[in-house]
Amino acid sequence: MTPNVKRVRASAAGLGLLLLISACSTKGANAGQAAADAPTAKPSSQVKVALIPGGPHPYFQPWKAAITQAKADFKLGGTTFDETSEWDQSKQNSLVNSLASQGYNAFGIFGVSPTDINSTFSDLKSKGATVASLGSCPATEPDKADFCLSTDVGDAAYKAAKATIDAMGGHGVLVHLTGNNVDANTQRRIAGVKKAVDETAGKVTLLTTITDVDKDLQTAQKAVSDLLSAHGKEIQGIVTTAYNPAVASADAVKAAKLPIKVVAIDDDPSILSGIRDGSVSATVGQNPTGQAYVGSWALEQLATGACTMRQPGQTVDSGSFVVTTANVATYDAERKTKTEQLMTEFKTSVLKCS
Repeated sequence: MTPNVKRVRASAAGLGLLLLISACSTKGANAGQAAADAPTAKPSSQVKVALIPGGPHPYFQPWKAAITQAKADFKLGGTTFDETSEWDQSKQNSLVNSLASQGYNAFGIFGVSPTDINSTFSDLKSKGATVASLGSCPATEPDKADFCLSTDVGDAAYKAAKATIDAMGGHGVLVHLTGNNVDANTQRRIAGVKKAVDETAGKVTLLTTITDVDKDLQTAQKAVSDLLSAHGKEIQGIVTTAYNPAVASADAVKAAKLPIKVVAIDDDPSILSGIRDGSVSATVGQNPTGQAYVGSWALEQLATGACTMRQPGQTVDSGSFVVTTANVATYDAERKTKTEQLMTEFKTSVLKCS
C-alpha cells in the first residue's frame, strides 16, 4: 500500500494527560516486590519498543506521534516506528530479527500474514521479548502474542453498514468496498456487513462486495469509477470498510452528484469535510493512537516484569466510533476517553501487577 501521508492527521494531542500512574508502574513494582520467586523487575530505561506495521499505509501514521509520546511518558530506553516491511511477511520477519539484534525487546506488530504471524510471535517470545499484536489479531488461535489490541473490525463494519442502511431509509441496493480478500480482518468485515443486511429481511440487497481495493488510492479510484459507470444509477448506498476506497468513494460520488449515501471508515480530512457538507453520511473512526500508546505502556509493564498477563493472548477492542454531522466536531474527545478507558482496563483486568 502507498499512503497519502499528507492527508492523515495523527491525533495524539493530550495523550500526556491520559496517564495516571498506577500501582502497576515499574517504580511501584520495584518498591513492592511480591513473590520471592518473581523475577527482578527491570527499569523502564532497559525497554526498547518497536512498532512495526505491515507496510506503509495512512492508518498507521498516528502510531508515530503516539510512540514518541509513550517514550517520554513511560521513560522508555528506546523506540522506533518502522513501516519498511512492504506488505511482505518475509521482509517483516527480517526486519523484526534485525531490530531484536539491535536490542529491541518489546514489539507491537501488525502482521502481514494473519495466518503466519503467530510463528513470528513465537520466535520473538523464545528470545525473551514481549509481543503485542496491534491493529490486527492472528487468523489462527491461540494468539501467540502476549495480547492483541485491535479494532473489533466485524463490529465496526456492522456499525458502518447499519449507518448506511439508515441513511438509505432502510431499503435499496448496497455495495461494500473493502481490503485484501485473504486478510482475516477483511473476512470479519464482510461478515459484519452481511449481518446488517440480513437484519433488513430482504429490504436491502447487497449487490456486490469489492475486495482488494485498498492497495493505494489509485487502485481504489479506478474500482469506484468502474462501479459507478456500470451501476451508479441503481445503487442507493456504498459502505466502505477500508481507507483508500473510503476516500475514493466519497470523492467520486460527490463529483458525479449521484444520490448515493456513502459511509466511510477512518477520518481522512476529505471524509470529515464530506460529513460537514453532507456528501458523506457518516464514517466509522478507529483508535490507532490508543493502540500504539496503551500498547506501548502494556509492553513496557510486561518487559520490566512489573506485570504479567492474566490471560495470555487476550484480545482487547481498541474502539470504533460512528461519526456524523451531530458529533463530527467532538468525536475525537470520545476517542481520547476510550483510550483512557483502555488504560484502566489493562490496569484492572488485563494485566496482573505486583
